[in-house]
Amino acid sequence: MKKSNILFIINPISGIGKQRLAENAIEKVLDKTKFDYKIAYTEYAHHGTVLSLQAAIQKVDIVVAVGGDGSINDCVRGLIGTEVTLGIIPAGSGNGLARTLNIPLNMEAAIEVLNKKETTEIDTIKVNNKIYASIAGIGFDALIASEFRKAKIRGFNKYLALILQHYPFYEPQTYRIEFDDQVIEEEALFISFANSNQFGFDTIIAPSAKVDDGFIQVCIVKKVPLVMIPLTIQLLLLKNFDKSIYVKTFKAKEVKVTNNDSLLVNLDGESAKMDKELNFSVNPQSLNIIIPKNNVKERKEQNWYNIFNQPLIPIRNQ
Repeated sequence: MKKSNILFIINPISGIGKQRLAENAIEKVLDKTKFDYKIAYTEYAHHGTVLSLQAAIQKVDIVVAVGGDGSINDCVRGLIGTEVTLGIIPAGSGNGLARTLNIPLNMEAAIEVLNKKETTEIDTIKVNNKIYASIAGIGFDALIASEFRKAKIRGFNKYLALILQHYPFYEPQTYRIEFDDQVIEEEALFISFANSNQFGFDTIIAPSAKVDDGFIQVCIVKKVPLVMIPLTIQLLLLKNFDKSIYVKTFKAKEVKVTNNDSLLVNLDGESAKMDKELNFSVNPQSLNIIIPKNNVKERKEQNWYNIFNQPLIPIRNQ
């Protein structure tokens, strides 16, 4: 049987440091009877896209992103529309797409998923000239993503600290939203445009979002009064966030959003400054990806007690 060629693309400064264990785990667990492999390390921002494009041109069979959602996003941009399959070894902070797909957060268990090589096709979403696979957001969401990106430490505690720091002073903005021949104007704290169902850390922002249904799940979130925040957090933890009176959701294949100013956008955890008009559209089943068999492989979940007690890990900015 012919072996498949794998390129592992490792972001050396991703997340909370797990990627440093990748080489040993790959050598130990990867099935060498099925795969020949090489490892490449990213050296600058978005280098993963260049490496993925090169792999596609060289007809590599599988590219594996070892990192967080931002690292995965870089690889997706290089592979979308090609015959190359994406694999994921989660090594980021939130690991939103990996959690959505039930890919184990344990590195060796994630490599075992690669060994079984069960694949599916998922959608990606285009916003203006950029692609993402998991979730995008504007407003407060994008602000926090930008601040988290600049932080010297990572982990859920830091993410929460940034929310608590900025939330009381953030002024909601008004957005014009066009979809399915409808036009609405909404004042919102933030708006999410979801392919997967969560930001990461198992915070389920769009419970009904599916990565292969051909739709964008749009979630418009009002600013919640401080006295209502405990109830809102409860809905978030119970994966019923869309049931809040401060949340509106709808699905669409195409969405246009405009604002008076240029928009900071959170794309899979990475912030980008974009035009004041954003055009979202679905690329149906445009990405081949390896997932656990039947997408129901058991994994050990972090409970919320452990999430709130994660250590804060110093990192270097890329």
